[in-house]
Amino acid sequence: MIENKIKTLRKAAKVSTMQDADKIWCVIAGSEEMINNVSYEAILNKERVSILCREHVSSRESFITQKFDFLMLYGDENKIRDLSLISKEQGGAYLKIAPYYTKNEPNLFLLVGMDNHIKKFMGDGEKRRLDYKFLLEDKTTGFIETDVSLTNKMPSILRKTIDPLFKVADVALSTVLISTHKDNIPGIKELSRRNKLFFIEFDKFLKED
Repeated sequence: MIENKIKTLRKAAKVSTMQDADKIWCVIAGSEEMINNVSYEAILNKERVSILCREHVSSRESFITQKFDFLMLYGDENKIRDLSLISKEQGGAYLKIAPYYTKNEPNLFLLVGMDNHIKKFMGDGEKRRLDYKFLLEDKTTGFIETDVSLTNKMPSILRKTIDPLFKVADVALSTVLISTHKDNIPGIKELSRRNKLFFIEFDKFLKED
């Protein structure tokens, strides 16, 4: 009985934290087309939301290059909710980051990459006994773009048949927010690079902003 009340209070605290925040950050990742659509809506509403950065990321494994776009927004919580719904409807991943996290969690890191790379990062971190807190996560449900270098050497007729099969490969993309102690930052960075993850030190980004 008491445990249920505690869980209810925790949920209420999380909800009130989001509702009381006038402005929040939002990270969106997925296909270039989806990010273009979100960016367009953000630009139309630039008095309510700002595009802080946009990156196009490529990750190559063997003969396959996987591509995705990454967008960071800041602004009115209600408008960002609308933009995050566009992302979700079109298969993207998003994280809404309330001021609660920036005020109460030290050394925030954003990690974006293929789901299997994120899992490998987590496993490697466990083996090294890196101490970090897993805060938020979301995954894509839509397609991201892929290129296969082997098809470049194939006859054009065969390439036209095979290329589309790879370009619509259903690859899950994960976005993750973690916090860690200062001593673990070098290890987090090393494992992020080794596992081909796009990462941002959120605290430094806020200072630059």
